[in-house]
Amino acid sequence: MADLKQVACSAIDKQAEDLSLLSKEIWDHPELNFNEVYSHDYLTKFLEDRGFPVDRKYKNETAFRAVLGDHSSGPHVAVLCEYDALPEIGHACGHNLIAEVGVAAGIGIKAAFEKAGKPLGKLSVIGTPGEEGGGGKIILLEEGVFDDVDVAMMSHPAPIDALNVGFNAINTVRVTYKGRASHAAAFPWEGVNALDAAVTAYQSVSNLRQQMKPTWRVHGIISKGGVKPNIIPEEAELEYYIRAPIKKELDVLTEKVINCFHSAAKATGCTVEVKFEVRPYLDVIHNKSLLKTYEENIKTFGHYGTLTTSEFPAGGSTDMGNVSYVVPSIHPMYYIGSDAFNHTREFNTATGDPAAQPFTLSQGKALAMTAIDVFTNPELLQRIKVDFAKDLQTRK
Repeated sequence: MADLKQVACSAIDKQAEDLSLLSKEIWDHPELNFNEVYSHDYLTKFLEDRGFPVDRKYKNETAFRAVLGDHSSGPHVAVLCEYDALPEIGHACGHNLIAEVGVAAGIGIKAAFEKAGKPLGKLSVIGTPGEEGGGGKIILLEEGVFDDVDVAMMSHPAPIDALNVGFNAINTVRVTYKGRASHAAAFPWEGVNALDAAVTAYQSVSNLRQQMKPTWRVHGIISKGGVKPNIIPEEAELEYYIRAPIKKELDVLTEKVINCFHSAAKATGCTVEVKFEVRPYLDVIHNKSLLKTYEENIKTFGHYGTLTTSEFPAGGSTDMGNVSYVVPSIHPMYYIGSDAFNHTREFNTATGDPAAQPFTLSQGKALAMTAIDVFTNPELLQRIKVDFAKDLQTRK
């Protein structure tokens, strides 16, 4: 097994320059969720040129899947790529690097299969579009893409090395208030002010914060508030993200926030429509046995910093959480040579910097090595499955 891991790492090193270019090409062409046409085409051609059979536009116009081996010969390991960007600030979440990690891991695992003289199981490198609010992985789950997968893995850039960041479950909600327009100076009593309802709702949610748990997060904007000051606004709109560490807590928090929305409508005489995103994200379940195996592998790289489970602030959300409820999964975070935080312009700069490359290549190697452990150690896979069943029980 050690020999297979060395082969995998050497194969990734040989492709280091091309992998860096892949990441930079995606960084240079930031595309929003489900519009990642350039990234999709570049990634799929990159894999095809290196001997991977690739299903382009797989279940979605910008998703893909590259498969090697067969499930009958061993476990099915999926390595996931993300490649969508954020509005205005580009790859400020580092999805260009996530794509590089996934492809690098695939290259390493392919080399291990070739060294072994046969597939050790089934490998899928899956391109998952639309993580930034689109729920691309949820779409692929609904399409059955993960039905026979035994283990799913990815790794995410951050300002710190962290094994199991507490990604929150999230509900995304759009609230629309409707009133009645009137001249704000001449006949204000004829109007029903939808903006007043939106402001009241916003303040009510803020008043609720004293009764929120420290790990709960609620944040929103007034996205529509009227057209002119001399017209009583007949329609106003808010957009809110509601987050909690697990779905059970999210359900409790969501009910409290909805009460704020409805009370504002009653207080102002408006009607209200509360519309939830059809693909809410779940919290991430980090599989303990799989994560421990990854930790053992990543620690073999000397430049890797001190791993932590608590210093990185919780609060974000990802559709990898939904995958982790169906398939044993890991989603570690890794330092890229910058202290900038995700979703900032500074982090966007860092994800396109060559300084991120040694850290990113190590992640590709570590995921490949972890996959090799899963392929060659039946007892490990059994422990992973036992952990998974226990974790699901705690979420009920």
